[in-house]
Amino acid sequence: MPAMPDDETVANMHTYNLPSHEITEVTEIVAPPCLISGSANQELAQAVAQRLGYTLLDRRIEQFPDGETYVRVGNSVRGRDAYIIQPTCAPVNDNLFELLLLLDTLRRASAGRLTAIIPYYGYARQDRKFIGREPISAKLVANLLAAAGASRIVAIDLHSPAIQGFFDIGMDHLTAIPLLADYLRRAVPRDSVIVSPDTGGVKRADLYARLLDLPIAILHKRRANAREVEMAAVIGDIRGKRPIIVDDIIATGGTIRQAVDTLVREGARPEVRVVATHGLFSGDAVAQLVHPAIAEIVVTDTVPIAERARAGLPALHIVSVAELLANAIHRLHSGLSLSALFARDGAPPI
Repeated sequence: MPAMPDDETVANMHTYNLPSHEITEVTEIVAPPCLISGSANQELAQAVAQRLGYTLLDRRIEQFPDGETYVRVGNSVRGRDAYIIQPTCAPVNDNLFELLLLLDTLRRASAGRLTAIIPYYGYARQDRKFIGREPISAKLVANLLAAAGASRIVAIDLHSPAIQGFFDIGMDHLTAIPLLADYLRRAVPRDSVIVSPDTGGVKRADLYARLLDLPIAILHKRRANAREVEMAAVIGDIRGKRPIIVDDIIATGGTIRQAVDTLVREGARPEVRVVATHGLFSGDAVAQLVHPAIAEIVVTDTVPIAERARAGLPALHIVSVAELLANAIHRLHSGLSLSALFARDGAPPI
């Protein structure tokens, strides 16, 4: 029979909001984890730390005049499990290499298990070769993270779920869809319809449709190149309904704008909601998304939302994933199942 945790350990467990009936599931008394933030999304990392009741590790990240990155951790991490929170968003290469350096720093400082919390996994759209003589960048990034010392990766809403198979180390794929659905449930009229902007997002749209008990429609698009797409057909009944376009990423906004124009032209009501996990808002996205038919844009804080997007998109609403990540870190460190985070409302198991 495993030893029961002492009063102090039980008190620490309750700071994670661990239900009392799950305390007996913990078979080993473990030291508190340490959390460290890269520079990509410090606001989210701080929110996660506050929910866990911990202080982020002191660290120094600087750029040398020639562009090289310098990293140093100011606290002892010997023997402690470490969780590094760093989305690999723009500037993608800088943030990715910063994450690699943080992993290497902690490994060389004799930390225990190293878990990279990557709310947004950059290079995920390059998950296969479309034509000859191309890299599979998503796989290369997975190899780099493992080589730098990561023992586990946690990501939210990968562009392609198949990327989980690129890792030879532990990989946990979380989803923010239930959080976004909870927000929509309070405001969405019953004459709405869930719309996937392409055939590749049908499973995602189906999950939203099941969570919200709404019908589904699909837009079939053809991609002319990396920057241009054209809408070819609408599958499903959207006439007279309020569309909710659901996607994983809003990048330049071009696909969304074409989708909105197509839906309105085909008879949908000009009251469109756009929902996505990752709001990158790169290039001229703000200009593309200032559209009279777009009533609301809903994203999460997996990446920091640029001030120009906040100021230029008055219909923008941000849902935080801090609680989701805090619960995931707590459960990973305590040896508890992550499936309990999503075992409701038809959400997929983890």
